[in-house]
Amino acid sequence: MIDANSKDHVHSVFESIAPKYDLMNDILSFRRHKAWRAFTMRKMNVQPGQKSLDLCCGTCDWTISLARASVNGETVGLDFSRNMLDIGQAKVDKLGLAKQITLVQGNAMELPFADNTFDYVTIGFGLRNVPDIVQVLKEMKRVVKPGGKVVCLELSKPTWQPFKGIYYFYFEKLLPLMGKWFVRKYEQYRWLPESLAVFPDLQALAELFRTVGLRGVKAYPLFFGVAALHIGTKGTDGE
Repeated sequence: MIDANSKDHVHSVFESIAPKYDLMNDILSFRRHKAWRAFTMRKMNVQPGQKSLDLCCGTCDWTISLARASVNGETVGLDFSRNMLDIGQAKVDKLGLAKQITLVQGNAMELPFADNTFDYVTIGFGLRNVPDIVQVLKEMKRVVKPGGKVVCLELSKPTWQPFKGIYYFYFEKLLPLMGKWFVRKYEQYRWLPESLAVFPDLQALAELFRTVGLRGVKAYPLFFGVAALHIGTKGTDGE
């Protein structure tokens, strides 16, 4: 859980790092986030005409991938950061996807959409930053269609030594310094290891998917467990 003060802090973090967000993602993940998203898209197998909602869409890279995969399907991106959405909108406009992609400033815990609306509801590298993980998963399940997929791509917790020790040294000590060196944002990037410390590991998050009623839950560790993909399906009976 994240308290109200932390919620405001998270919002200020993402508002402030928005201009350099894409650059820092590339640097801090050694561009692995692109490969992780490509793997996720292959597992999702989005079909032409399918409708998607991308939560915590940030600067909209995944939103754009969903739109392209669906060819002409409606795609919605939602984020609480206006600065992130402004950068994302510029990308969408440049690619000529404005008629297909709609961006919405909103709260992932109170989605402004009707039940059973989307074929896919995704969240990429945002679930660890929400105040209530279970509430967001419930909302994702609510707005996805029966038989639709709830998809989370997120940082996770490696368990294999010695890689685990090396990774945590990098993530907790070097990553904030790199934020300071490259974009002069030390305090903002110190938030990342803090957010991961209280986030569920691979199996615990899979169990939360099941707890909210998602079926056929699959969890894929990525790059020695640095990240993880979770996919759950809403029952065809709507439950």
